[in-house]
Amino acid sequence: MPRIFTFKGKTIEEIQKMTLVEFAKILPARERRSLLRGLTEKQKKFLKRLKNSEKPIRTHLRDMVIIPEMVFKKVLIHNGKEWILLDIKPEMIGKRLGEFAITRHKVTHSAPGVGATRSSKFLPLR
Repeated sequence: MPRIFTFKGKTIEEIQKMTLVEFAKILPARERRSLLRGLTEKQKKFLKRLKNSEKPIRTHLRDMVIIPEMVFKKVLIHNGKEWILLDIKPEMIGKRLGEFAITRHKVTHSAPGVGATRSSKFLPLR
């Protein structure tokens, strides 16, 4: 039997019927305060575009809290270098978009660069 998603004891259908203020009251403090202050003009414009579009919407709004009306939509989030495709799932509700587009990656160096000393050029191959 498949597991039914619940958030704070409520199913996704119950959450989607809530108003934004009711939904904000069941979120953790930081996200709750952000939503209760109200959405910015950019966030309102983004939600309007997301609601009317079938294609993924590009955005730089990494601080946008994922709300129930965004579930099952596709978003392209900019991580500073490239666009990361994000398929929003019910488990992501209450998080921020930027949490799913990591900005830092592990750096791997291949060989010493120009100006390296003689001793640093002879590194073991393993």
